[in-house]
Parts: sequence; C-alpha cells; structure tokens
Amino acid sequence: MNRGLTNIVFALVVLAMPFFLVLTVTQVLISDWYPRYEYAKPGFPPDPYGFTQSERLDLSLVSIHFLRSPESPEVAIEMLEAQRLPGSDQPLFDPYELSHMTDVKRLTDLLWKVHIVAGLVVVASLVVLLARRETRTAGYDALIYGGGFTAVLLLGLVLFVLLSWREFFITFHDVFFPPGTWTFDWSNSLIRLFPDQFWFDAGTILTVGSLILGLLVALVGWILKRRAR
Repeated sequence: MNRGLTNIVFALVVLAMPFFLVLTVTQVLISDWYPRYEYAKPGFPPDPYGFTQSERLDLSLVSIHFLRSPESPEVAIEMLEAQRLPGSDQPLFDPYELSHMTDVKRLTDLLWKVHIVAGLVVVASLVVLLARRETRTAGYDALIYGGGFTAVLLLGLVLFVLLSWREFFITFHDVFFPPGTWTFDWSNSLIRLFPDQFWFDAGTILTVGSLILGLLVALVGWILKRRAR
C-alpha cells in the first residue's frame, strides 16, 4: 500500500472513531438499565404531580422500547399513544409530546445508522492497516490518535456539560429539533417522567463514558506499538 493511501485509511480511523465511541455509549445508555438505575437513586427528585418512582419506571420503559423499536416512528408511536395516566383513561402524552417523541425517534434511528457506518469504517480500516507488516505501525498510531482525538473532544464536552448544563441542553435541542417543538410545561408527562436531573446524569455518563473509552483505545494502541518495537 502506498503512503498516500495509508494516510487516507489512517485519517478515516481517526475521524470515525469519535462517532463510533460516542454512539456506542449512547446505545448502551438508551436501554432499560438506565431508568432503572436513575429512578432508584436516593436523591432522584420525586414527581411533584404524583407519579411514584415505580410508575415512572414502568411508563418510561415503554419510551425506551419505542426508541429501540425497528419500526418507523410513525408506526412505533402507537406504543406511546396507547399509554394512559395511572388510574385513568386519559392519554399519558398529549399530541405535542407525541410529535416530539416522533422527532426523537427519527433522530435516534439516524444515529443508529451512523453508528453502524462509523463502526464499519473503523473496523475495516484497522484491518487493512494491521493486516500488513509495513502498515501495522500506522494502525497502532490510528488507535492512538483516534482515541486521543475522541478524548480531547469529549474533555471539552464534559466541561461544557458540568459547567453550563442548561446552555448545553438548550443548544443540543436547538440543533436537532425545530424551535418550539421541544419545550413543555412542568405538568406535562414527558417532564414528569424525565426531569432535568435525568438528562443531566445521562449527559454526564455519555460524555465521561466516551472520554474513558477514547483513552482506553489510545492506551491499547500505545501498548501494541510499544510491544511491536
């Protein structure tokens, strides 16, 4: 493999690595364990309008399964439309909340596709580099720089989350959702089920977890390169 092609494959690993690692943590986070962990925390704020933590957990798990559903958002939304307020025939979510959740699933469905593509790029590129003796060092360097690049990006994001949480939260929603479609009253079910603390903790786990993964990938690359020497 000539040097120019080696550099291109190297760059693909470095650039795709942050997407792959961040979305890997996202996949882990959007699953049943997270609301189970969050609602069980002693300091998690209670719902001022009456949901028990057990009711919150049961209701929120349906939202998690909705986001993980292989069906399209327009079809899967029936899962949320069928939910009712505990002890009532009233719908759990109003049309504006359902519309926002449809938008959220469109985003997560796109992210899962990006995750697959980024993973294929990282794995295939590393196989190409590590399979040949003459490019093996470039493969180790790709791990070091890809993991390091991820760690640097996430270090800045961790500081942003910890020091300016509200600004981060608003900026994220403004980037991915149309203005006015993601703000709700405190009495809305989405806010009652997923209060600010829920998202702050999720943002912290996501950014810190991705940072740690980046450092581990860089460490693996460094160890392999050192052993090769």
